[in-house]
Amino acid sequence: MKSTALYLALTLLAASPVLICQTTTGGPSEMPGAFSSSSQAGDATQPPATALKKYDTTPAPFSRFALGGGMSLMGVNLEAAVNVNQHLNIRGTGNFFEYTVNNISTNGFNLAGKVNFATGGASLDYYPFPRHGFRLSPGVLFYNGNQITASATGSSGSDIKLNGTEYYTDSVNPMAVNAALGLNTHKQAFTVTTGFGNMIPHKGGHFSFPFELGAAFIGTPSVNVGLTGMACANQSDASDNGASCVNMATNTTAQTNLSTQVSKWTSDLNALKAYPILSFGVAYAFRVR
Repeated sequence: MKSTALYLALTLLAASPVLICQTTTGGPSEMPGAFSSSSQAGDATQPPATALKKYDTTPAPFSRFALGGGMSLMGVNLEAAVNVNQHLNIRGTGNFFEYTVNNISTNGFNLAGKVNFATGGASLDYYPFPRHGFRLSPGVLFYNGNQITASATGSSGSDIKLNGTEYYTDSVNPMAVNAALGLNTHKQAFTVTTGFGNMIPHKGGHFSFPFELGAAFIGTPSVNVGLTGMACANQSDASDNGASCVNMATNTTAQTNLSTQVSKWTSDLNALKAYPILSFGVAYAFRVR
């Protein structure tokens, strides 16, 4: 009896390390439905299967749309954008501005003028870092109607200089000037810009504040100037239509001097063939599907 008890005790003593090892490693000795503190602790750190992402960083193509407005060097700026993928947006742009002045007196001339800006185009916005607003944007102007026009009538004795020659306005038939500056030599033009602010934010929210800087390659601006009325080479003749007075619209010398002067003005404006683009504003994005 004692030998039997001793044999059972030795058997249990030898088996206990195996049982302990299997219990610790979650081996086959683990009973169905048994409580495992390590397993429960691990599950507690996992998010629920139904948890939603805070931000939708990869929206489906053409699922977001944005509208924006602001100011630019071409007037009031309106924009619309749609997403293609996390790196690309397609953006449409439009600018317009109109301003008229009348009865402005300067250097003896009564001046009236009008600024008329109107453009429409599109850009492909590339965002190399989708969660940040920096972008590169090649684009095109489909329509460019930017121009400035002015007219002026001189009072007696007022003068203009054309190719180094002074012309004084006659009092009887005053000299008048009509001028137009065209910033639309190319009705369609390529644009290249860069900027910050994605109109379709990838960090959540609806609002953005886009900024853009670049150029539109509109061609060398056109300058057109027409002269009518009488002007005199001597100021003393201006009061009584003296001998030195000529018809500015038909006199060959006056027209030659005008043509030469216009060429100089055009050359001075050559830098504007790459017209600067600068705009800033606010945009609102929303889901369309």
